[in-house]
Amino acid sequence: MDILNSVGFEWREFLAQLFNFAIVLFVLWRFAYRPVLAMLKERSDRIAESVTNAEKIKTELAKTEASRQEILDKAAAQANKMIEEARAAAARVQEQETQKAIAQAEQIIAKAREATEADHARMLAELKREVGLLVVKTTANVTGKVLTPEDQRRLAEEARQQLVA
Repeated sequence: MDILNSVGFEWREFLAQLFNFAIVLFVLWRFAYRPVLAMLKERSDRIAESVTNAEKIKTELAKTEASRQEILDKAAAQANKMIEEARAAAARVQEQETQKAIAQAEQIIAKAREATEADHARMLAELKREVGLLVVKTTANVTGKVLTPEDQRRLAEEARQQLVA
């Protein structure tokens, strides 16, 4: 102990300084070190939670991307199916319209034939009448006498019969 006294070591001051150091250490630990540790722990927890959330988000994103691709594939398949159905419907409509056009053309041809036959019959009847009148006039001019209506009818009828034969 003499050695400590010879260097100027005093127990009282030492214990007082030790006591002051313990108080400062306690105050620092209580009001500075502990809150810093709590803040660091909280930050560490948040970082871990963020990493976990990032992994969850990555997993969800992969699922969403797969789901989106599946929906796009289904939509493309459905669109192709609708296009094929539309093509088939267009082909059916085209065939129906072609059949209608053919039927209308046949009707027009039939009506034209009927009209031609009716015109032919009318013209033939008119020709017979004209020939009959010519025969009557020619006979009246050749014989020089006036023919009675009965004679005119008989001559016209004979001329018609000869034209038919």
